[in-house]
This record gives sequence, structure tokens and C-alpha cells, in this order.
Amino acid sequence: MKKALQITAISAVMAFSLNVSAKEKSATEIKIEQAMKLDYRTDADRERDNNRWASGALKFMGLKDDMKVFEFGPGNGWYTKILAPVLKDKGHLTIGYPKTWMAGLDELMKTPQMEQVRRVNLDMKWDRETRAFDFNGINFQSEDLDMFLNIREYHNLHGEERAEFNQAVFKALKPGGTYVVIDHTRRHMQSDSPENWRREDPVTVLVEIQQAGFELVKHSDMFYRLDDSLQYEVGRKTVAGNTDRFFFVFKKPE
Repeated sequence: MKKALQITAISAVMAFSLNVSAKEKSATEIKIEQAMKLDYRTDADRERDNNRWASGALKFMGLKDDMKVFEFGPGNGWYTKILAPVLKDKGHLTIGYPKTWMAGLDELMKTPQMEQVRRVNLDMKWDRETRAFDFNGINFQSEDLDMFLNIREYHNLHGEERAEFNQAVFKALKPGGTYVVIDHTRRHMQSDSPENWRREDPVTVLVEIQQAGFELVKHSDMFYRLDDSLQYEVGRKTVAGNTDRFFFVFKKPE
């Protein structure tokens, strides 16, 4: 009898815990889960889910469904496909990159979930010699953003352009707005090489972004990867899809 009562009590506690956990999910978290189940997400998108962990990353960033968000460098739309439906009803999503580099998203932009997404064609040229974007003046066409996402793109900015870019982000965000930077990790103070050009020294990134006026709010080790020795180019089979990445969240002072 006593054992039966113990089992009943444990079951009741577990049921209560599960119920509380379900209630604790925010509207934004529920929308993220729903977005990840949408049919337009490809098998290739889903294969990246475990490594990129959208629900955990977006929660850590502080994403809310009523935010105005700018995604720089949408690539093949992995984040775009999640962000657009989450922000569609109450918020707004803008994606920005050179026009030709976003042409691959043309069909995606025709889907109902993308109706409110705005594309900003940025005047940036790719310099093959420096392996970075070259530009003279950059305008994100916003001044009241809640969040700016720079995910696995910071390494494509060099020198003076990098400082100019960060200053433009600062201008585009409203006071209190969030600047999120995620990129592949490079060893501290390591010089450039063909193997690390798509990796960034997180200490350098911290200094550069704070020099633009931002305050570091928090950082996460959710993309720490023990088996990435930081030795090889991020596209090599030994590390592709499993690189160590730093994850910083900055704020524009209010």
C-alpha cells in the first residue's frame, strides 16, 4: 500500500511538472516550434537543426514575436524560414545582403509565410583577394530595429569596413536594441591563413563591437564543440556542420 502511494505521488509530481513546463512556454517559443514543422523546410534544413538549435539560440537572443528584426546574410534561408512566420503577425523581418547573393531566395519569398518580409539590397562587392566585402557607406534602411542578427557572417568583413559596418548597425538599432553575433571560433591572436579565414578571434570581435558603442550583455557556450581543434577550414569534412562557435549578445545603450 505504501509503495502504491509513493508511485501515485511520484506520478502526480511528474504530471504537475510537465504541466508547468508546458505553461511556461511563451507565445514566441510556440511559434518557433510551429515554424520548424512547416513543409517548406527542406531535408537539408532539418539536418542542420541539432547543430544550430534554433529554439535555444533564439530564446537566448531574447527574440519576441513583436520585434523588428534585421537578418544580415540570410544564406539559403535557414533562419529566415523560422523568423518570418514567427514575426509575421506582430513583428517584422528584414533581410539584407547584395542583391545577386539573395537571388536564391526568390522562390521562398513567394510563399505566404514571407509576405511581410522586406529585402534590402546592400551595395557590397566581394573582394576575392581579401576574401571580404568591400563597400563605401552602408545603409540598412532602418533606425528603430529591436534586433540585428549577424550569424556566421562577421568573418566576411575586414578592416575599416568592419568598423563602418558595426557603426551602421548601431545607427539602425533603437536604444536598447540587441546586436547578435555568432561565428566560427579562431585561436586568440592567430594570424590569417588559408585554413582560418572563415574563423574569428572572439576577443577581437568583443573589442571591435564595444568600440562601436555597444555593451556586452551576455554570451553562451551552447555552440562549444570539443572535437573542433580550431585547426581546419570550416568547410572541411572533419568539422563541417560541427564547428566551435562563439555567441555574443550586445545592446545599444538606452
